[in-house]
Parts: sequence; C-alpha cells; structure tokens
Amino acid sequence: MNDLRSDTVTKPTEAMRRAMYKAEVGDDVYREDPTINKLEELAADLLGKEDALFVTSGTQGNQISVLTHCVSGNEVLLEKDSHIFYYEGGAISAFAGVQTRTISSDKGAMDPADIQAAIRGNDIHEPETGLICLENTHNRWGGAIVPVANMKTIFEVASHAYVPIHLDGARLFNAAVAERKSVKEFTKYTNTVQICLSKGLGAPVGSIIAGSNEFIGRARKWRKRLGGGLRQAGVLAAPGIIALTEMVDRLAIDNENAKHLAEGIKNIPGLSVANSVDTNIVLVDTSEKGIPSKTYVEKLKEAGVLAVSFGPTTVRLTTHYDVTKEQIDEALGTIQKI
Repeated sequence: MNDLRSDTVTKPTEAMRRAMYKAEVGDDVYREDPTINKLEELAADLLGKEDALFVTSGTQGNQISVLTHCVSGNEVLLEKDSHIFYYEGGAISAFAGVQTRTISSDKGAMDPADIQAAIRGNDIHEPETGLICLENTHNRWGGAIVPVANMKTIFEVASHAYVPIHLDGARLFNAAVAERKSVKEFTKYTNTVQICLSKGLGAPVGSIIAGSNEFIGRARKWRKRLGGGLRQAGVLAAPGIIALTEMVDRLAIDNENAKHLAEGIKNIPGLSVANSVDTNIVLVDTSEKGIPSKTYVEKLKEAGVLAVSFGPTTVRLTTHYDVTKEQIDEALGTIQKI
C-alpha cells in the first residue's frame, strides 16, 4: 500500500528505535526522568519559551492549554474549521466548560478586525473572552501557512485586550521550513504553543506544550488531572529528541513531494487541486468526475493507494517521511489509471 492518508502513519526511524531501547529513564511524575527533562528543555529552547511539557497527543496538548488558560464560562475565539473546533470531540466544552465563537478566514488566516470585533466587553450578559486559538499550518485549508504578519497583528490586538494566544502548531515546523524561517518567528506572537512530534517529525508518540514557567506549572497539574502523569516515559521522549534534532530540515522533502504530487494530479483529466499546497497536504477535487470522495477513496484503496475523504468531493493526500518521490510517481500512475 502507498499510504498517503496522513503524516501520522510514519514509523520510527532506526535511530529512534535504538534511542528508545537505550533511553535513561526515571519517574516523570517525580520529575526524575532525565530523557523527558532533556526533551522538554530542548523543546522550550527551540520554541522560544521558558518551559515545556511533554504530553501524549496534540489533542491533549490543546485541551490542557485551554484548561490552563480559561475558566468555566469563558468564550474561546478560533477559526471555523480549526482542528480544536472540528476534530477534538467538543472537548473544550466537555472539559473546560467554555463556549466557542468561530471566525471565518482566508486560508486559515483570520482577519484581525474580526478578532477585534469578537472580543467581548464588560457586559454582564456576555461571556468573557478567555483565549484566542490559531492554527499553523492549517489542516482543513490543506496545510496552508498562516503568515507571520497576520499572527503578529492578531497578537497585538489580543495583547491590547489582555487575552492570551494559543497556537495549535501541530505541523508548525512544516511552515517554518517552507518559509525558511526560525520556528521562533512564529511562536513569538503566541503565549503558548503545541507542536506534534508524531506527524512529519516522525516520532511514534507525543506532543509538546510550551509557554511560561508559571503556565507550564499549572498545565502540569491539568495533565495529571487528565490521567497524563507519566512514569518511565523516557522511552517516548528519546525519539522526540531525535525528531527535533534530526528530522526538521528534511520536512523540505515532504513539502517538495507534495508539490510534485499536486503537479501530477493537475495533468489528470477530471481531477483538480483545491489548495495552494504550501506544505505537505494536497486536496484533490473529484467533482468533475462526478464521484463522491468516499467512493473515490475506496477505488484508490483497491488499487493500492490510501487516502482520506475530506469533504463530499474532496480527497486529502499527505506526504511524509515514509513516502519517497518514486512512490509519489507510482501513486500518480495508479490515480491516472483510475
């Protein structure tokens, strides 16, 4: 199978497997796991924050961040197709007791004027705005990069209103590599950030939340409350260290392979590319073929290519470490035949 469903399907590298086997471990609840401590220090430094916390998943990282920033009854502003709103099971209402207020965007970049207008005042009838969430890259906009300039202006609006910014940066390193910028150029316009180790960076498990010392201290308690207190977790942190030190620059290959895939699809009758392909995600429109995306995904699977339905006539293809350019060409040949 040529697996283009997601960059979450990557297998750990041999170096990661060796590191897991040899990892020095201790009880992380007691802060005694040296490998976890090393990963958190490394991540905080890379992301330009005072402190960091290892969590089991991107969703857990986002939820802990909302719980730490907000109190029950707050309102959270976020983009209408954001992962936190769309794909996390309503968790911010179930756990944090907050309500969401969604805002439209242009390829994931919300208009700062819309943010300004949505921030609540002091009317007793209204909830307080507790948090603004950004997403970069933006999954449902096809891995679109939200420009740093847009993040900066939103951060200025939020700071003026004393509202914190949390960035769901699950694939933030894809954006940084594509833009040839330090990841800190993005994170400096946030109060907190979550990044995934288990997507394009190739680690088998885990994400990182980064922020101030005070924030991470409170987030650590929320992680414990949610059952995320880890014991000898250095075996999970070890591949995360390799992800951050050896796997970042190679994301350029995934981004380039996605562009190569998109160019090939553009030459196939009846298919079109529905996004600008900023990073490693390609959205394919099947409407001209008159085939629903779920049916087309099944046809692809029968022919040896795995993809996901992303809307009535939209199929998502994602490049990653375990897919070579040669395999992209094989997939294009299969798609051509279908």
